[in-house]
Amino acid sequence: MLEQLETQFYTEALQKFQTSDFVAAGFSDANVPIQQFTSIQSDESTHTTVLAQTLQSLGASAISGCSFDFSSVLTSGSAMAPVARLVENVGVGAYLGAAHLISDPVLLTDAASIVTVEARHQTMLNVLNSGTAIPAAFDLPLVPQEVLAIAGSFISGCSVGIDALPSLTVTNTGAITAGTSLQFNFADMSSQNTSSLSCQMLVGGSSFSISLPFDQCVVPSGLQGPVAIYVTNDTQPLANNPRDRFLGDIVAGPTMAFLDGPEEDIDSLVRT
Repeated sequence: MLEQLETQFYTEALQKFQTSDFVAAGFSDANVPIQQFTSIQSDESTHTTVLAQTLQSLGASAISGCSFDFSSVLTSGSAMAPVARLVENVGVGAYLGAAHLISDPVLLTDAASIVTVEARHQTMLNVLNSGTAIPAAFDLPLVPQEVLAIAGSFISGCSVGIDALPSLTVTNTGAITAGTSLQFNFADMSSQNTSSLSCQMLVGGSSFSISLPFDQCVVPSGLQGPVAIYVTNDTQPLANNPRDRFLGDIVAGPTMAFLDGPEEDIDSLVRT
C-alpha cells in the first residue's frame, strides 16, 4: 500500500505543478526537481507492480480499494519537496521496521533491494530540500502502526488489518532545530493531564529514545537526521529495535522532523 501511496503522490504532483511552480519554489533550474521526481515516480510505480506480481505468485494479493488524498499538502511547488522527503523517509523506515517479520530469505532480499533504492530517493530529496544529503550513519525503523500514524491521513477506502497509532502534529512554525521548544496537537489533548506525559525523540542508531517531560520538550543539541517524535504516558524510553519497541504507552505519534546540519556546498547547485 505504501508503494501505491508514493506512486500516486508523485503522479498527482507532477500533473499539478509546472516548470514555473518549481522556479517560484527557488530551484535554480526547474528541470532538476522535475527530472528527479519523475525518476522516483517511475521507480515507485515499478515497485508497486512487481510487489503485486510477487504477492500473486505466492497466492496472496495486494491491498486494493485504497484512495489517496494529498490535497491538504500539494498546495504549491515549494510544498511538494518537503512532503516528498517525508514520504520517502517513511518508506525507508517501513521496510526496515518490517524486516524482522520476513522469514523467507528470498523475499527479504527482494525487500532489501527496494529499500536501498528508497534510500537513494531519500538522499536526493534531502538535497532538493537544502538539507544534509547523508545526515546520519543509520536509518530509523518504523513498525506498521507507526507508519500508519504518519501516512494514514492520506489514505481511505481500505483496511490493512492493523490499527494506526493516534496521529501527532507539531504545531511550531518555522524550522525545527536544536533549542526549539516543541508544541503539539493530538486527539483528546485537551482532556489529558499533560504533567503526566512525556515527549520522546528517537533517531537512527540510538539504542533508546530521548525522554523528556511533555511541557519541557526542547530539541537537544547533537541530534541530526530524521527524528521520530512521540507523546507517551510513561517516562520509559522507547527501544530503537522494532521487535522490542513497546507501543502500549504511546499516546500519539510518531510524527517526523528533519534536523539538518550546516548548509552543504551541494545545496547551492540546486537552490538559488
